[in-house]
Parts: sequence; C-alpha cells; structure tokens
Amino acid sequence: MIFNGYYTGFADEAGADLETQIRATRALGWSCLEARNIGGRNIHDLSDAEFDQVCGRLDEAGLRVNCFGSAIANWAKAITDPFDSSLAEARRAIPRMQRLGTQLVRIMSFAVIKDRPPDDQMAEERFRRVRELQQMFTDAGLTPLHENCMNYGGMGYTYTLRLLEAVPGLRLVFDTGNPVFSDDRSKAAPYPKQSAFAFYAQVRDFVSYIHIKDGIWNAAEGRTHYTFPGEGHGDVPEILADLIGRGYAGGISIEPHLAVVHHDSTVRSEAAVRFDNYVEYGRRLMALVERLPQRTPTA
Repeated sequence: MIFNGYYTGFADEAGADLETQIRATRALGWSCLEARNIGGRNIHDLSDAEFDQVCGRLDEAGLRVNCFGSAIANWAKAITDPFDSSLAEARRAIPRMQRLGTQLVRIMSFAVIKDRPPDDQMAEERFRRVRELQQMFTDAGLTPLHENCMNYGGMGYTYTLRLLEAVPGLRLVFDTGNPVFSDDRSKAAPYPKQSAFAFYAQVRDFVSYIHIKDGIWNAAEGRTHYTFPGEGHGDVPEILADLIGRGYAGGISIEPHLAVVHHDSTVRSEAAVRFDNYVEYGRRLMALVERLPQRTPTA
C-alpha cells in the first residue's frame, strides 16, 4: 500500500538519553521523533537550559519533533486532584512546541476512578478541564489530541464519543494496543476487553494521528504480552489498511513496549536490546504497511 504520510515513534523506548534516541531515529531513516522522556523526564519538565541543549542537538541532527508525548491529564492524574499540575504542564509545553515547530500534543482525560461505576466518573468536570486545555493549545495555534489510554475516554468508544461531543473540535490520537488490555466499560460487568478495530471504527472520523503497539492479553497472568506489530490482538493491519485506504497522510508513531514499558518501572532490559527492539519494530511496521493491499481512498 502506498502511504503518503510519515513514520515516527516514542524514541525514549529506544533509549533514555537523547543521543540514543537520535541514533535510533537515524537507523530507521526517519526525519522525526515523538518526544516524551529525555533523560528520564518529560520534555515539558526539563529545565530551560536542558531544553536549549535538546533544541540545539536536534537541529544539528536534522531531526524534528512531530508531537509532544505529554503527561497532561494522563493516567497518573486523578480527576479528584487539583487541576494545577496539568495546567502548568500545558503552559510549559506551549512555548516549547512553538520553538520546535511542533504542531501536535498528546493529552488525556484523567485516570479512571477505579472504585466508581462508569456512570459516576465526574464526567462534567473532566469535560470542563479538557475544554480548557484544548482552548489553551488552539489559542496558541497548536493541536491537542486525546489518546484512548487508561482514562475516561479510554473506557470504551462511547466515552470517547461523549467526550468529543462535550469538547467541540477535539481530535484524537488512536492507540491500537490500548484496547487489548482495557476493559470495555460500555458493556455490563464483568467487563470484557475492548476490540481495537471496533473502537477505531466508531471514532475514525476524528483520528488525526495514530500510535502503533500490539499485544495479547493473558487473563491468567492479568497482563499484556506485547508483540511486534500485526502479531497481537491490536488489529494493526486492519486499522492501518482502513486508515490509509481512507486517504490518511499523517504520522504513524511506534510505541513498542517490547523491551521497556514506559509506565512499569519493574520492566528492565539491556540497553542494546532496548535499542535493537525499537529499530526492529520500526522496520517491521514499515514492511507491514508496504504489504497492505492497495485500496481506493473512501470518504
């Protein structure tokens, strides 16, 4: 299949330091990366001096940051906590995005309240906060994208649709791997896991960017075994075929989780394994896209 967009990835999964992230991006022949953590801290949390160094080194390397993988309103932020931290992160991110010429920023809709049912998740307060965040970025000429992760919008496609209705103009980054381990709280308890393609099909008209990870949920172990793209239950080939077949020409960003899981500090790997897995993942993804059957773009 002919893909007219670009490839990128969460380069911190190749290595914690910027030099390793640059080296992995170059090894794949890519011109951009999705910036999340550099030296163990999110790009919006670096000191001004550290950020200056990042800008200079990226410029020297001829690479650009296509998206900020921010921690704004993410799964580590409780909706019952003050809004201050997410607002502060957004305020720090905006001028840094503008300096780097980065248009996109990943945001979320705060962690699910685990001891409450799906219809008692302080939805209106979430909507209010996401509207404020969206306004901050759009006023600055930037584009916030909501990800279907461990947050309100990630509880099932009906919750994302409700969020989109409550926050007019909001766009999405769809993650193929998150439904694999996420309960579908739009259905009756005990909640089944989500279908990645079914979720995507309901929200695809709002998707402006895509994250690729894949895996298989092991119910007995209560954990996901992450795989190379197309080898798990994330419906990666089906989603990409539909997305690209509909004329998508944006970014495809890899988040392998094979050698390191960003939010699980118990997962460790040797530096070489981490680097090699990232590069191999990117190569396999590009080969997968090339093998997809050509389709005529649809409306």
